[in-house]
Formats: sequence, structure tokens, C-alpha cells
Amino acid sequence: MAKICVVEKDKCNPNRCSHECIKYCPINRSGGEGFRLGEDKKAMIPEEVCVDAHSICAKKCPFGAIHLVNLPQELDVPPIHQYGQNGFRIYRLPIPIFGKVVGVLGRNGIGKTTAIKILAGLLKPNLGNIETEASYDDVIQYFKGTEAHTYFEKVKSGEIVLSYKPQNIDQIPKAYKGKVGDLLKKVDEKNEFEKIIELLDLKKILDRTLDQISGGELQRVAIAASSLKKANVYFFDEPTSYLDIKQRMKVSKFIQSLADENTAVIVIEHDLIVLDYMTELVHIVYGQENVYGIVSQTKSTKAGINTYLSGYLREENVRFRDKPIHFDPKPPSVNKKDHFLVSWTPLTKKLGEFTLTAEKGDLYKHDVIGILGENGIGKTTFVKELANVEGTTSRGTLKVSYKPQYFEPTDELVMVYLDHAIKKYETQLINPLRIKPLYEKQLNQLSGGQLQRVVCAKALAEDADLFLLDEPSAYLDVEQRLLMSKMIREMMLLKGKAALIVDHDLLFIDYLSEKIIVFEGEPAISGNVTGPFTMADGMNGFLRDLNMTFRRDGESGRPRANKEQSQMDRQQKSEGKLYYTG
Repeated sequence: MAKICVVEKDKCNPNRCSHECIKYCPINRSGGEGFRLGEDKKAMIPEEVCVDAHSICAKKCPFGAIHLVNLPQELDVPPIHQYGQNGFRIYRLPIPIFGKVVGVLGRNGIGKTTAIKILAGLLKPNLGNIETEASYDDVIQYFKGTEAHTYFEKVKSGEIVLSYKPQNIDQIPKAYKGKVGDLLKKVDEKNEFEKIIELLDLKKILDRTLDQISGGELQRVAIAASSLKKANVYFFDEPTSYLDIKQRMKVSKFIQSLADENTAVIVIEHDLIVLDYMTELVHIVYGQENVYGIVSQTKSTKAGINTYLSGYLREENVRFRDKPIHFDPKPPSVNKKDHFLVSWTPLTKKLGEFTLTAEKGDLYKHDVIGILGENGIGKTTFVKELANVEGTTSRGTLKVSYKPQYFEPTDELVMVYLDHAIKKYETQLINPLRIKPLYEKQLNQLSGGQLQRVVCAKALAEDADLFLLDEPSAYLDVEQRLLMSKMIREMMLLKGKAALIVDHDLLFIDYLSEKIIVFEGEPAISGNVTGPFTMADGMNGFLRDLNMTFRRDGESGRPRANKEQSQMDRQQKSEGKLYYTG
């Protein structure tokens, strides 16, 4: 069985420990050379001397920076790529298939982006030899006898031309200056400028510069720019981040339209409803965060997502999660008068040309209410209004805890920022959200997903009556999203309080919510707040506007979007049951 030792360099802090890994290393203690400090003054060990006894070194490391891992026996081969001595490594690659949209599904920090960057020619793999990049001939030989062999041969010969939409779109305005329209015309190799800006709703922003547009607009510009290149393999890394539900479905259909007999598409996506709707096949990437990742064989999308939720790959006999994730139908919630918490009065608010109106609404203890609506329709404005509301509860003045959509991190240490949460809710929040390894980091050193978990933990730990969380699923992977929803529900039960959650991931909202508030209107012009409704009534109204229907998967219970004009879609529309709760 292959054994690897990985040192997370950003966690390793030799200046603040007693070099336990070196002191307790069984090879060092017997006079050999095991763990030592490398040129970067961080812990390292020659790969070939890793033995089971080194598990003591991993346990003794005060920062949890050392990992000793047994790989499956069939992986007794070099990785596709390894990031330096004792660094993260990725095994196998997803493979583009012409005529298909192929999805890549897995946790954050497990190599999904690394894999498609290798396929897109943006990262030269080293095949486990950290001293040098591999040549195309080396890569072709490595994959001899597999589909990847043919793929890399065609890339080398120029038969396959690649286009890549990056994950971190916020870097685009730093690299490109000028107007949106000028950028898209510059990269238009297919003479489809007019067609694509129409399909992606970009006409209104063509005269704006890239630093003047929203995250959702920038995402669609990035998708357009990638799609205008004359390529026959397209890669999209998280193409629906920042997009509302209507835009996600529109982008899904657009990406689907790119795949034909001469064109392949690969997509990394954390929104399972979108992934299910957009792709025909998926690869699951499993392993250990920041340690290693393994790409599975392809599966049909339905089977692949259900396998991912089950946590067990039958064909490879690998269990990568302790418990399966199942979506249990929620019974209609019943509000009792003695559980009343607070209400808001009808409101009208003008912001320039935009007008927000809201009907009267009531909140009850233990309420967890999802808020749905398009971007630019007043959801965040409404939540901010509630955050400043001067209501009363049975205990006196209403106290509100607010997690904003955007958070500007400082250089404050995580352990200081979360002092109250650590003291009071270590078991309920800190441990499940795996925040302890982040204690020594500054907020501005965290990744997007890490920062989201930390900021949500602080908000949920506050002593408040009403918890307002704006897009808590942003930057989180599938498992983290479902875990976050579980934490929110459990904290409301524990505290006897209520939460309002703004989010665009319908599966996240479905897993989390008992009721729904729906925003109607026209983006940037008007927004009207309706509800709270039961899940069935609220989702029926919301999906009617989207002209969509949802069913429950028979195996996992997860919500699935029906293909437009499919038999199930037509049947549910005829019955007026656009959303199945059971």
C-alpha cells in the first residue's frame, strides 16, 4: 500500500513549537535522517523513509500540519502532479468527452482546479518529479493506453484548442482595463459577439469598465470571453458563483449549447441542482483536503451525485465520508401563538431609481426562513433594513446578528475574532466547521471558504433574537454548504431564535428552510417582498416565475430540476405542483 507524508506549509510554524516532529521521529531517534527543517525552515521528510511509526509525528505536531496517509493499493504509481517536497498531490484526471458536458464534483482543496488547469495547458504536470516539469511526450507516455493518452496527443499536435474560464474572476479587472464591450470584441474569434451578449444579458453593461460591474456581471463577462474563443474544449471553473437562480439556469443552458460532436466541455460546480441540470457525466474527486486528491472514473450525473451524497464509491471500494447525506421531506411547520418572536411592519424604501416594498411579516421562535429572488431586486437591502429594525420581543428590545454578503477581512487573528464563539460554542460551531486549524491565521490570510465559515460562526454565536445571513453558502463546497445549513438549523433550535437566509443555491435553501420569502419585481427598478410562505407555496410561486419544475430524487431525496418539456415537467405543470416537498 502506497504511503505519503504531506506537510501543510502554511500551518507549519517552527518558531512557535518545540520541533516535536523531529524529536519524536523514529528514524531520527535511531540515528537516521527522518524529519528535519528544509531550506524554507519548514518541516520536511524524504518520501522514501515514511513509515507507519511516523503517525506519532503527525499526532505530536501542535498545528496539525503533518499528515501520514495510506493510499489505495491501485494508486501505487506517481501522482499526475505534486506541489513540492511533502506537498499536495493529485492522482488521475477527468477526461473531456466530445458532445458532452462533464462535471467535476468534490470538496474544496482537493485538486479539482489543479486537474483542469493541467488539462487546459495552464499547469505543466511534473508526474511526481518535483525537480522538473514533464514534457508532453512524458505525459503522453504516462497515460499510454488510456483516453487521456489520445487527448494529450491531440493537444500536442494542435488538433485540440483549449479555452479556460478561471475560478477567481475578481482578478480579471486587475489584468484587463477598459470597457466590457471592447474586451469581448477583442477576444471574439467566432464572430458571435452579438449572439453571446444577447444570450448572457450583457447588452446593458457593454460601455462600463470591468471595475464598474458587479460580481454576477463579471462572471457572465468571463463566461462570454471564454466562449468567444475558437476552441473545441472549454473549461469552466465554478461558472455560477455570484449568479442568482434565474441566471444560473440561463448560464447552464448556454454552457450545454457549447457541446457538440466537435466540442467538449468540463465544468467544476458546487451547486448540485445546476450541476445535475447542466451535465451528463461527472467525475468525483475524493481524498483529503490539502493532502491529496483522486479523480474517480466517470459516472452518469444522477448516479455520480447520489454516489457523492452516499459517501461510498462501490466500484473502487472507497468510503470517503462517514455518513451519507439524505434529504428528508420536512413536514409543514406549525406556528403557535406562544412562539411568536417579532414582526415587521409594511415598508417602502427608495434607493435612487429603485423602490423596495414589503408586506407585513411575522417571525416565530425556531423559524429558519430562506429568501429567494433575482440579483438587484432588494434582498440585501431588505435584510439590512431588518438588521436596523427597532422591534420588541417578549424579552424587550429585539437584538439582531447580521452576516453581510461581503466582508472585508482585517489582520485580526481568527482566535481573537471568534473569542466569544470559542468560549461558548466550541462543540456546536467551532469543531463541526473545522475552524480550530485556522486559529493562528489572520482573517486576511484565509481563503474565501475559510473566511465564510469563520464569519458565519461569529454571527451564529452572537446573543441575538434574529439572525440574518446574506449568502452564507458562497465559496463553500457541497459538503460545507450542507454542514452550514445543519449548523444554522441546530443553533436556532438551541437558542429558540429565528434566522433569515438569503442564498441562490436552491438545494442549500431546500435543505435548510422550513419557510420561504420570495422577492418579485424587476431588477434595479422595483422589488416586492412576499411571505413568509410554506415551502410548497413559496417554491411553487418562485418556480412559476422561472417556468421550472422540481422533483425529488428517489434515492437521495434531493431536489432535481426537470428538463423543460420533459414528461415530468409537463405533468407537474398540468397539476400545478411545480415543487415536490415529499
